[in-house]
Amino acid sequence: MSVTNRYRDAWEGFWRDAPEGEGAVIWDAEPALTAERHLALFAPHLADPELPVVDLGCGNGTQTRFLAERFARVLGADLSAAAVGLARRSDPAERAGYLQLDATDPAAVRALHDRLGDANVYLRGVIHQSEPADRRKVAEAVATLLGDRGRAFLVELSEAAKGVLGALARDPAGPPAKLRPVFAHGLAPAEVADAAFGALLRASGLTVLDSGELPLATTEFTPGGERIELPAHWVAVAPDGARPA
Repeated sequence: MSVTNRYRDAWEGFWRDAPEGEGAVIWDAEPALTAERHLALFAPHLADPELPVVDLGCGNGTQTRFLAERFARVLGADLSAAAVGLARRSDPAERAGYLQLDATDPAAVRALHDRLGDANVYLRGVIHQSEPADRRKVAEAVATLLGDRGRAFLVELSEAAKGVLGALARDPAGPPAKLRPVFAHGLAPAEVADAAFGALLRASGLTVLDSGELPLATTEFTPGGERIELPAHWVAVAPDGARPA
């Protein structure tokens, strides 16, 4: 069973309505504040940096293009065809490849693994915005793509982010402009309890190698000009039984 039509339609609508260009949506912060920081934490755990890299949930491909400057083969994959279209248009040099992929469809994920072989995976903010029934499927997709040799770096909003987002939504002036489309399209960020995350990964065949907390930068600012950052945690994972890097 693949992702629900409601959820697919929500993401399709969000990305169809999103403006072109980097920084146009709330989580599309420049790589220096996102993927570059994450890569510094991930690199020590890569058993084989020569493996292909899959940016799972790539959106408009901003982080994908950054990764493509540092790895030989990078593929951005997203549920939304509109997002994949944006990513391709934003990468005229074709530094990376892009693919529409439903990560909750085991057959599609296995087919991608058959095509690429074992891969390293970068996943930012996908599980916490997935519907409850789909979260384990997404984590299992990561395990499938890793195979025996891959490693993954996952960044997810902490449950504390829900309070921050709620406060922004309740502001008398209304939510920040870039947060409004998230709510308007029925997306629900920060919906995974911190205590449930480790168990979810273990149940999906993944071993946590390292973890920590690092705020997730957004492209929005307070009225005083301060960048809004959301509480988030990260984990580097390997397939169960894998040897450390």
